Amino acid sequence: MRPAVWAPDSQRVRAVIATGEDQRQTELARDAFRSGWWQLDEDLPPGTRYGYLVDDDETAVPDPRSRRLPDGVHGLTEVYNTQAHQWQDSGWQGRKLAGGVIYELHVGTFTRGATLDSAIERLDHLVELGISHVELLPLNAVNGTWNWGYDGVAWYAVHEPYGGPDALKRFVDACHARGLAVVLDVVYNHLGPSGNYLPKFGPYLKTGRNTWGDLVNLDGPGSDEVRRYILDNALMWLGEFHIDGLRLDAVHALVDSSETHLLQQLATEVGRLSAKAGRPLPLIAESDLNDPKLITPQAEGGYGLDAQWDDDVHHVLHAMLSGERHGYYSDFGSLPSLAKVLTRAFFHDGTYSSFRGRTHGKPVDRERTPGWRFVAFLQDHDQVGNRAAGNRLSELVSPGLLGVGATLLLTSPFTPMLWMGEEWAARTRWPFFTSHPQADLGKAVSEGRVAEFADHGWDTAAMVDPQDPAAYHDSVLDWSEPEGGEHARVLRLYRDLIRLRASNPSLADPRLGEVSVDFDEDRNWVVVHRGEFRVVANLAGRPQTVEVPGAGEIVFATGSTAELDESPGGTSGVRLSAESAAIVRVA
Repeated sequence: MRPAVWAPDSQRVRAVIATGEDQRQTELARDAFRSGWWQLDEDLPPGTRYGYLVDDDETAVPDPRSRRLPDGVHGLTEVYNTQAHQWQDSGWQGRKLAGGVIYELHVGTFTRGATLDSAIERLDHLVELGISHVELLPLNAVNGTWNWGYDGVAWYAVHEPYGGPDALKRFVDACHARGLAVVLDVVYNHLGPSGNYLPKFGPYLKTGRNTWGDLVNLDGPGSDEVRRYILDNALMWLGEFHIDGLRLDAVHALVDSSETHLLQQLATEVGRLSAKAGRPLPLIAESDLNDPKLITPQAEGGYGLDAQWDDDVHHVLHAMLSGERHGYYSDFGSLPSLAKVLTRAFFHDGTYSSFRGRTHGKPVDRERTPGWRFVAFLQDHDQVGNRAAGNRLSELVSPGLLGVGATLLLTSPFTPMLWMGEEWAARTRWPFFTSHPQADLGKAVSEGRVAEFADHGWDTAAMVDPQDPAAYHDSVLDWSEPEGGEHARVLRLYRDLIRLRASNPSLADPRLGEVSVDFDEDRNWVVVHRGEFRVVANLAGRPQTVEVPGAGEIVFATGSTAELDESPGGTSGVRLSAESAAIVRVA
């Protein structure tokens, strides 16, 4: 491997090369063929450590494209043999997102082992659950041992405590052997607060800030190479690591005035790789803009991404089940809002948002845009972790309402996503946690979270200090829970729902125009029409009969009572226990 680095404004670049106890320095030469690039005129064998000294700096920093950082984000780069792994997935053809069910997990808290190898031990659980896609929170190297992953500063390196790059390849192989696709969460909108050495090399950042830090330079001087840095990183995960898709974090924070937006360019290049590889490589955007342009084909003026997260579905379900109406939940929770998102994907689609104090969003063409392009969820890492105490929905609502929520999600026209442990109503909380070694940075993060929570109306007195090791350790899933009791019952419910969705095309039908919703706000029930099925939910705290014309067979129920009930006048209905749901086949 012959190291090269982009440092367009530097007058001198040296390499510090370490082999065992020996360390030496050598000059890099300007690349005659690539403007702004510097090249080392020797090959370094795998295992060699090296770093760069830029201009007069005498402290070596790692390569911006480090594949491995065994000593962390402040240490030297190790030359990594990208060809050493013997892949076992030659027959893998990928899995389409349409019709799938995603499972989002954080490697550091998924198992007590906290590594990619220990996560492999629980993959059979996901197969039995009926999962098609495993979505990993960011794996890029961050400062400290435990972190959500969104403080990444070395985008090309796998976080060493998780097992490094070889462990990720073993994990992907293990998933593919079980028929599971792997989606990786990547963060291109900002860099973490410690270990970001990119500004030493070139104009990776530009004036301005988003919620999490300085803006990435996507459209200013030198931005061609910055964009290439991002694009090459995405192609690396999908090609070199055999990852099956990417979840793009907070794309609304990618400020890009270029004629071709970065997302459009990314979709084009990934599309080429997908055609070459012969397998689907979906790009899934997280965005708070409620703008269908993200998933509109490029030929029609869109960016051409495959899917986007739909927070409105979460907000409606969460507010409806929990009764919370503070902060961004203020507009959500009514039965009409549920009916709207199930048929039109977005609630705010050019309507007034009281939380934002302005009109927000654009409408979705429900006749042309399939629902599978919207990833919907009852819980995810943000909606759990950004609560003051990190408490899950199962701690906020009754077991009955939890089952109602799962039923509505897993029979929706969208691509459903579960948050790890949700499928058995895990008791472990999952608050925000960090392990910044610098005391001043740790204090700043803790104080910043308190200020942010106060702005959103959360109870700051209940907030967990993210730097407290207990915040992390108490978040690790307890895998003994799903073996019995209420946890086992909830797990059966989720398995049954996912199995029903997979075996009955009507329950996964993505056509938004084919969905209709009946509801009664006074009696607090809702009926969702899904082909030959009716999804009936009694949200009231009392048993009641919900009219369902043509009801012929109950195929699934969450409550202790679910029976067909025909009135003296011949009107058919379903008798449901309090806070329960059923799936009914109509004649």
